[in-house]
Amino acid sequence: MTTNERSAPALDAAERTMLEGWLDYHRATLAMKCAGLTDAQLREASVPPSEFTLLGLVRHLAENERGWFREVLAGEEVPPIYGTDEDPDGEFHPTEEDTWEEARTTWEAEIEVARANAAKFGLDGLSVGVGRAGKPFTLRWIYTHMIEEYARHNGHADLVRERIDGATGE
Repeated sequence: MTTNERSAPALDAAERTMLEGWLDYHRATLAMKCAGLTDAQLREASVPPSEFTLLGLVRHLAENERGWFREVLAGEEVPPIYGTDEDPDGEFHPTEEDTWEEARTTWEAEIEVARANAAKFGLDGLSVGVGRAGKPFTLRWIYTHMIEEYARHNGHADLVRERIDGATGE
C-alpha cells in the first residue's frame, strides 16, 4: 500500500495485520488531507500566529517514522531529516523552497524503511535502541504509539484543510 491508497483494516485480522492495517490507514489518511493542494497552500499556517502547516505535519511524521522505526526499533544512528541544533523543530518551519514533492518523497521513503525494519521483529520483540525513558520498547508499543500519533495529527490536518479550502471528511 502506498500513501495514495487507503483501505479500512480488516475486521477479523490477526493482531499484527490489524496494527499494520491501522497504521497504513492513518498514513494514507494524511496523504488524502494533503491531496490537491498547492505547495503554497500546504505551507499555509493553520491559525496564525501558529506555524502549524500540513507540509510541516508531513515532515514531522517523516521524522517520527525515522525516530521510532530506525533509531529506536533498529538502533540506527541517523541524523534528523529537518531538525538542526539551531532549530530542533525544523520540520515545522518549511521555507518557500520546501516542496510537497520533497516532503512526500522523504516521508514515503521513511515509511518503506519503517516497514522493512518492523518486518525483522515480532510484536513482543524489544527494540535495539531506547527512547527518552532509556528503555527498549516492544514493536507492539511502537505500532500503537504511531497509530495514536497519526490519528491525533489527522484530526489536526482535518481542521487545517477545512480552513484552507473548506474540504472536510475522513
